[in-house]
Amino acid sequence: MEKFLIIQTAFIGDVVLTTGLIEKLHRHFPDAQIDFLVRKGNEGLLSGHPLLHEVLIWDKKKSKYKNLWKLLCRIRKNQYAVVVNAHRFAASGFLTAFSGARSTVGFDKNPLSFLFSKKIRHELKLRGNNIHETERNHNLIREFTDEEPAKPKLYPSPDDEELVKQFKNVSYITISPASVWFTKRYPKEKWIDFLNKVPDRYTVYILGAAGDKELAEEIQKATTHRPVNVLCGQLSFLQSAALMKDAAMNYVNDSAPLHFASAMNAPVTAIFCSTVPALGFTPLSDKSFIVETGQYLSCRPCGLHGRKECPLGHFNCAHTIRTEQLLQTLP
Repeated sequence: MEKFLIIQTAFIGDVVLTTGLIEKLHRHFPDAQIDFLVRKGNEGLLSGHPLLHEVLIWDKKKSKYKNLWKLLCRIRKNQYAVVVNAHRFAASGFLTAFSGARSTVGFDKNPLSFLFSKKIRHELKLRGNNIHETERNHNLIREFTDEEPAKPKLYPSPDDEELVKQFKNVSYITISPASVWFTKRYPKEKWIDFLNKVPDRYTVYILGAAGDKELAEEIQKATTHRPVNVLCGQLSFLQSAALMKDAAMNYVNDSAPLHFASAMNAPVTAIFCSTVPALGFTPLSDKSFIVETGQYLSCRPCGLHGRKECPLGHFNCAHTIRTEQLLQTLP
């Protein structure tokens, strides 16, 4: 029996986008054992995943290198045939290069890629034929699967679905206003203006982590729209995804909730502030919309992941987006 290990120890959204590799490998090797390695805190995304044998966890915050060594010993003991590394940093490169696997593959931007069996070019194109992140990931396994990338997919459990049923007895939308990066966040005052103009027939749920609750409550208190319910910190990743699935619309930044929507084929409106769709992180849902400024800004994009503040101090990439652009995607 073939044994595969997929490695993605980056952010939540990166893990979601890498789940397409699970789908594709399973289709081509239905009897294979597929394991997945994530950083501690992201394992909930893959809880109960029906196509995975085991989820390995690297605790990067506590005894980082000691745990890395333990993890390597475990990986070598598991005797994987193939290790597929979708992460581009040295620690994951170390695990890949010394995994003992028959075949190792990863991106050329990984500093230890010269030790892999095969390295794949990681391309970011802002002009011409843009490449989606799922396509870049698929290039890692294209040689032994096929030409078509698989979409990411999450699997909320029946218990997850049952828990969020209580919120689904009304017509609702969700907003996910937070992001790790300031320049990826649609501004608070603009979320408030949008909600003030959302028709009363929609209940609004604000989603996010426990750390996003303060921002959510500020939006809730300032808007005249009712009802607005803050669910930050109350739902797991998979429960949030299950709730998004049946929303009339989900409004998100260029951040992890965007990819939750893609993985659930949920309707989504993705707001791009400092980043641009051409970087390859656009929504994949059948019903999806992209909202961005209509103005040409020579400073945009100012980075792949966003920044802690606008380098020029004006944040026009966000402030020049009009509320009407968001309202137009309401069904």
